[in-house]
Amino acid sequence: MLESATPKGELAVLAGVQKAIAKPATVKAARGLSHFGEHSAGWFALGLVGAAVDKERRKDWLTAAVGVVGAHAASIAVKRVVRRPRPDHPAVEVGVGTPSKLSFPSSHATSTTAAAVLYSGLTGRNLVPALVPPMLASRLVLGVHYPSDVLAGAALGATVGGVLRRKLNLRKRKPR
Repeated sequence: MLESATPKGELAVLAGVQKAIAKPATVKAARGLSHFGEHSAGWFALGLVGAAVDKERRKDWLTAAVGVVGAHAASIAVKRVVRRPRPDHPAVEVGVGTPSKLSFPSSHATSTTAAAVLYSGLTGRNLVPALVPPMLASRLVLGVHYPSDVLAGAALGATVGGVLRRKLNLRKRKPR
């Protein structure tokens, strides 16, 4: 893509985020989050651990883990309809490989938010503030998403996670 030397709009925000926080340690951490969240595998694995440990609610943990994968699948479906290309500008450094050239919405943001919402209901702790912002920031640090991609992904994940959490009635259960 041929762009002007000075990024504009979301590209300017993305380049600004990278300039401000994309230090070597941050990029390394972002890559770790990227690999953990790829295809929602890390979040799915955590759900399986929850199912193994919490035998009384094994079915709920398995349903939540499948819900995380379902949220990821929903993001892939939206990507294929929207077909927004990933950021491409000389001011934006890409710090990790991606499985596709499609950007909207961020599947990492979607599955992470769904996992945070669902697993919060199972653990009795609000995991959203601890899990979601770092994953969203990591996608910008790595230069693979526009800010609106991660926000849309988080909204999609919150919707899928929230609907499934209500269906499972996880809010009313107390962890052991």
